[in-house]
Amino acid sequence: MARINKISITLCALLFTSLSFTPLSHASEQARSSASQKSHQGKSADRKKKTKTTAKTSTKKKTSTLKQKAPAKSSKLKTSSSKTTASRHAHSSALKTAAVKTVQKCTVHKGRKKCVTEEVKPLTLADAHKGRVQKAQKTAMNKLMNQIGKPYRWGGTSPRTGFDCSGLVYYAYKDLVKFHIPRTANEMYHLRDARSIDRSELESGDLVFFRTRGRGTADHVGVYVGNGKFIQSPRSGQDIQITSLSEDYWIRHYVGARRVMTPKTIR
Repeated sequence: MARINKISITLCALLFTSLSFTPLSHASEQARSSASQKSHQGKSADRKKKTKTTAKTSTKKKTSTLKQKAPAKSSKLKTSSSKTTASRHAHSSALKTAAVKTVQKCTVHKGRKKCVTEEVKPLTLADAHKGRVQKAQKTAMNKLMNQIGKPYRWGGTSPRTGFDCSGLVYYAYKDLVKFHIPRTANEMYHLRDARSIDRSELESGDLVFFRTRGRGTADHVGVYVGNGKFIQSPRSGQDIQITSLSEDYWIRHYVGARRVMTPKTIR
């Protein structure tokens, strides 16, 4: 009996130890697995942090390199623009230099010849037009002045037969302007190609109109010659003459003025 009791006691002790150590071992295994998971999660978080920091540093490096390259490009553009502007200035100066001509004028005084070099600037477009108009005005004035003293003739348009008022204007301008000069004073007054001129703006060659008989808007015409005077072929029994615009009769009957010679209308 004593032996059986020893055996039973031994068996009970073995069972107790196995039961007590099994949960402990199981707990230790769980703790180990949780620790390994935590370490794994910590390592992945460290890796993520490292990747973020490397990405930030790489983007910073890229932006810094782009900033460094950008000024270089802008400086290149500035240099190219400055070169183009310099070339344009040089081209314009070369054109100006080519446009200016030099003329040598020489004079002889007491057997000695003295020469002076002068610069002659070319005419601009406005000056050229003005010169053409002035030349046409001069031609018209010469034709008109050569008719002074010739008798008035109704319907006349020729120096051989004489002129009426509109015939004298027709003769002076028919070969100088591009458009057709009509034959009556009223038609001349309403010319579309002629420009209306104020009395204070009158120039040599402008047409001045009067209404003396109450026919139409204008029934008499003359040509302004400057200094407040105009040339006309007045009426039957009188000769072609120069008259002052300031006379009372012409002031009362004055209706307006037209300019027929402009850069666009002269030939």
